Formats: sequence, structure tokens, C-alpha cells
Amino acid sequence: MADHSSHHHNTEPGVIAEPQTKAIWKTFIILSVLTAFEFLIAFTLHAGFLKTSIFVLMTIVKAFYIVGEFMHLKHEVKSLIWAIILPCIFVVWLLLALLMEGGFIFVAR
Repeated sequence: MADHSSHHHNTEPGVIAEPQTKAIWKTFIILSVLTAFEFLIAFTLHAGFLKTSIFVLMTIVKAFYIVGEFMHLKHEVKSLIWAIILPCIFVVWLLLALLMEGGFIFVAR
């Protein structure tokens, strides 16, 4: 007959899952606090440049945090991080420049 003995590996759930669980809860709490701050701003400030700027800044902060945590970018070499960040900065600058220049068409008429 074949040997049906089972091989038990030392897989205690607390040993492996504990650091991952702490990291997930830390990320959850940080993103929850940032989102709560966005809600606070949404209901307390009137519409305008300041409110829009805060939302754009908070969205960028949350996006970079999510990319750093869940895509593990913060553990990569600095050259790869800069290779991703610099084009993002350029695209944001390009969008702002196009929006500003596009707004002047109404002044030119």
C-alpha cells in the first residue's frame, strides 16, 4: 500500500499573518483619516480655488501612498521611483498649462 502519511509544515497563522495584518490595518487607517479629512473639507469650505487645490493635493497624496504600499514601489530602487514620478509631474504640469492656456481663448474673443 502507498504511504498516506501527511506532511505537516509549521504554518502557524499568527506568525506569518501578523505583520501583514498590521500593515493592512495601518494602510486602512491612514487612508481613512485622509478620506475623513477630505469629507471635512468638502462640507466646511465653500467652492473655490482653495478647496479644489486641497482635493487635488490630497488625491495625489493618496495615489502615491497607494502605489507605494500596494504596488510595493517604496521598496524599489530610487531610479525606478524617479522614472515613474518625473513623467507624472510632467503630465500634471502639461494638464495645468493646457487648462490655463485654454481659458485664455475666452479672453481673446
